[in-house]
Amino acid sequence: VDAVYKPRQGERPLWDFPRATLCNREYATFLVSEAIGWDLVPPTVLRDGPQGIGSVQLFIAHDPENHYFTFEGNPDYRPQLQKIVLLDAMINNADRKGGHILVEERPDSAVGRLWGIDHGLGFHIEYKLRTVVWEFAGDGIPPQQLQALQDLAEKVAVNREGIRSRLEALLTKAEVEMFQRRIAQLVDRGIFPTPGPG
Repeated sequence: VDAVYKPRQGERPLWDFPRATLCNREYATFLVSEAIGWDLVPPTVLRDGPQGIGSVQLFIAHDPENHYFTFEGNPDYRPQLQKIVLLDAMINNADRKGGHILVEERPDSAVGRLWGIDHGLGFHIEYKLRTVVWEFAGDGIPPQQLQALQDLAEKVAVNREGIRSRLEALLTKAEVEMFQRRIAQLVDRGIFPTPGPG
């Protein structure tokens, strides 16, 4: 099986993220995607590899020339993209580039399956949402997606399926609390985020 391995010891130090935590954030994002039932992130685990502990993510075969900017505004991709936007808002993704949304072609459909990758810069306690996907900014969140957010909020609050414990093993308690607060804000406002100042 082809996979992408990101060892902890190979992470480049960043001034605004704690050292040696990016692989944990990759795995935590996968857990959130699974917990909400959207399966937006390729299967990801933490493993001890040739260069030590790191995240290992299933490689998605894709055409690198086919990315967000090639299907932006296409209504066929709207529901999948909306979920990626909400995932980014929940985890406070500081690095959503166009090439971080892959299209896996499906022989039985004219619309490919979208996957989000590169989630190492997420879950910061300060607002750091940086994304190229603003086409839904200010729009109402569809009821089905809003319900999924509410269900996830409850699941984390009561630690159903151990999701809160699993996140707290990867992130700080403050980061998990801010994650919960961001979900609550999305549910309360009922709209997709808009760009902040700057």
